[in-house]
Amino acid sequence: PLPLVDAEVRKVDVSAGKVTLRHGDIPNLDMPPMTMVFQVRDTTSLTSLKAGDQVQFRADKVNGAYLAFDIAPRR
Repeated sequence: PLPLVDAEVRKVDVSAGKVTLRHGDIPNLDMPPMTMVFQVRDTTSLTSLKAGDQVQFRADKVNGAYLAFDIAPRR
């Protein structure tokens, strides 16, 4: 399975199906910590998120787009 990554929600755009996350290192993408926009396939998962929330998520690159999924409150 893909690793869980800690992040802070910076912006949520439910209508566009996107979330902006300030995330830690994403080893499977060889990506250092940064803030970036991810696409989300299941937009219902975005309705409970707001800027400032501390979350964990998984990320992958599919057809050139960065996807965030399994977004959940940080434990």
